Amino acid sequence: MPTVAKERPETGVVDPPGEPQNGSTARIIKRDTKWKRFRSSRTLLLLMVPGVAYFLVFHYGAFLGNVVAFKEYDPFAGLWGSPWLGLGNFSRMFGDPDFWHATWNTFYIAVLQLAFYFPVPLAIALLLHSLTSDLLRRFVQSVVYLPHFLSWVIVVALFQQVLSDTGLLNSLLGDAGLHTVDVIGNPDAYRPLVVAEVIWKDAGWGTIIFLAALMQVDEQQYEAAAIDGAGPWRRFWHVTLPSIRPIVVLLLIMRLGDILSVGFEQMLLQRQSVGPEVGEVLDTFVFWQGIIGGDIGYATAAGLFKGLVGAVLVFVANRIAHKLGEQGVYK
Repeated sequence: MPTVAKERPETGVVDPPGEPQNGSTARIIKRDTKWKRFRSSRTLLLLMVPGVAYFLVFHYGAFLGNVVAFKEYDPFAGLWGSPWLGLGNFSRMFGDPDFWHATWNTFYIAVLQLAFYFPVPLAIALLLHSLTSDLLRRFVQSVVYLPHFLSWVIVVALFQQVLSDTGLLNSLLGDAGLHTVDVIGNPDAYRPLVVAEVIWKDAGWGTIIFLAALMQVDEQQYEAAAIDGAGPWRRFWHVTLPSIRPIVVLLLIMRLGDILSVGFEQMLLQRQSVGPEVGEVLDTFVFWQGIIGGDIGYATAAGLFKGLVGAVLVFVANRIAHKLGEQGVYK
């Protein structure tokens, strides 16, 4: 019976008939194949170097600095010369009413952002996906996406120019003989205001992800549902939503992990207008305690607490997603 050449799938090399490769030869061929792949992708790998270096230095490397949370840190004594406190900073933090006040404000604003901001990009993506004119779709997408490139300094300044006591809105109300209102300096309006600012600035950014997911939905499913008599709402509920549900769950889990980060620059720029009773969040609390007050160990303990809460929320939400049959962030 004649021998037939066989291709080894792990290397893609065809063994000559009647000459099987031994183990050492196969390893050499496999190593050469990997080196060729590395050389062919060296440009892409070089492009990855700055991003990888950024995460290694400013995220994973900086993570080692959390040891300061367990010390009475003295900048002049250095990291290793500062005395150990153990859990002293955490005991002080959990007994500090200002810390719990900042935590409550953070959760309050985060829940408002999750409830009111998260559905907006999906709604805009559905609107854009339903448009038949490509020119109109690109125009609307550019308009809602443009504010994402503005810094928080500019965004806050724009809202102050419109909604402050001397802003455009009050000028129009005063000219019309109506009662004026200072939205910027009103503590009751502060939380809805910061949520509105986030929606205006970043809704277009989130729209891109949902719009890309909607583009992957099979149009034949919409046609089949329409033939069966399904209206727009039933097509959305039975075709669109199940198709993009994995993306929605993934983004929701990631948002939960970052739920205690409600925007440091945004809050810091507007904190003085309403006072710390309403405007203090964990990020600004860490800033005022660590950078301004010089209590770096205590501020690091608060920051570490925020990170641990986010990690726990991601783990719990991911387990719930697995229970519901979704892939989640990791398996």
